[in-house]
Amino acid sequence: MNRPPVSIPRVLPALALAASAALLGACGSEESPEDTGEEPVAAPAAQEFPKPGGTLDDLITEIGPTNEIVAAQAGAVFEPGDERFGFGLFDVGGAQLLNGEAAIYAAPGADGKALGPFPARIESLETEPEFVAQTTTEDDAKVVYVADVPFDQTGEWRLAAIVKGPEGLVAAPLNSSVIVKEQPKIPDVGEPAPKTHTPTVAEVGGDVESIDTRQPPSSMHGDDLADVLGKQPVVLLFATPALCQSRVCGPVVDVAEQVKAEYGDQAAFIHQEIYVNNEFDPENLRPQVTKYGLFTEPWLFVIDENGEVATRIEGAFSVDELERALKPLTA
Repeated sequence: MNRPPVSIPRVLPALALAASAALLGACGSEESPEDTGEEPVAAPAAQEFPKPGGTLDDLITEIGPTNEIVAAQAGAVFEPGDERFGFGLFDVGGAQLLNGEAAIYAAPGADGKALGPFPARIESLETEPEFVAQTTTEDDAKVVYVADVPFDQTGEWRLAAIVKGPEGLVAAPLNSSVIVKEQPKIPDVGEPAPKTHTPTVAEVGGDVESIDTRQPPSSMHGDDLADVLGKQPVVLLFATPALCQSRVCGPVVDVAEQVKAEYGDQAAFIHQEIYVNNEFDPENLRPQVTKYGLFTEPWLFVIDENGEVATRIEGAFSVDELERALKPLTA
């Protein structure tokens, strides 16, 4: 998990594995998530999941592991403290379970005591139809499960999702462990956002496709971050809809477009692409990405009028989450 600073790994793998038809009926659905809407689906009660008494392996053995569901974390950057932990649940064809009930358990190392349960809410990535781009496909992620996990020490952490199945609870270990460590190059909440130039439509002479892989291009290239930082709230989104190595860049740019339609006169919205010349090359990142110390995508930074990071999210987020982050800054 010691990733080089220029590596852009997948955030939600296209073939993250998961459930049989019977299990889908109880754990979730692969149909359109219209029933989830834009409001988050509340997390189940913690009392519905067992308290761990030993290691994570002990818990998995007690509950019973499943090879029908695999959980995949929606990020790679985890620092000590309470962290927003996003993840997906998938079936063997890559389809998501859209309305499951799950909780995360975490343990430091192989022999550490398991902590949890940390129940997960469901955030929908759906937007109104007019904000859905051509580059957002049916294969893109539709929801993200979110749990708040307290990582109380640095080092390797192992995690598992306990999911409600048709015959009770099943254990789905995450497909890899995570490394919890300080990430000083990535600006955190309460820290100054790095001042850097971001390209605008005016700068490229109207050739917006040179700075945006979305089709149609987003409307978030009117402001240069260097001009607006510290003067007004800013929504800064690093994402590459057409070259995304996850399944969430397209949906989150759509999300930002929808929120911009309501808050565009109260904050600057900036969409920043990842790769130089919009050509996929993990060794050739745009300087703005390097300036923020990023090695995954997408990333959202909501910045207050003083130029400090108020919210940061790695990976997928919903309209509701972005609005919750922005409202206090525009009130």
